[in-house]
Amino acid sequence: MDKKTKKCPVCEKGILIAADDILSELEGLIFVEKGERCNSCGEEFIPEETGQKTIGIARRLNVWGHPLKLHRKLSKSTGGTILRIPQDIERAMDLKGDEHVLVSKIGKNKFLVELEGAHIV
Repeated sequence: MDKKTKKCPVCEKGILIAADDILSELEGLIFVEKGERCNSCGEEFIPEETGQKTIGIARRLNVWGHPLKLHRKLSKSTGGTILRIPQDIERAMDLKGDEHVLVSKIGKNKFLVELEGAHIV
């Protein structure tokens, strides 16, 4: 490993490579940021100044204060895999439970769920 190569602080196996497609989501707003991604575990890192810029924009849009990521466990069903949406998100989005959604694969380890017909501002 040369001086410019950084070892992943999470898995300590991979190296960090430049990435310009790191996604952060806040209240339906998606920020695409530049940073680094581990070529082994896929963990992503954005520079402190980039994170602060995103937080500043989120505060101006009045969406800061909600978690960037919620950790949930997927469940198996005979018809596929189930992702439970927490009640706080359900209430905030005024979900009734009969909405149609679009599911898109984004990158190696990410997917995006959008309400069909909803517009991202």
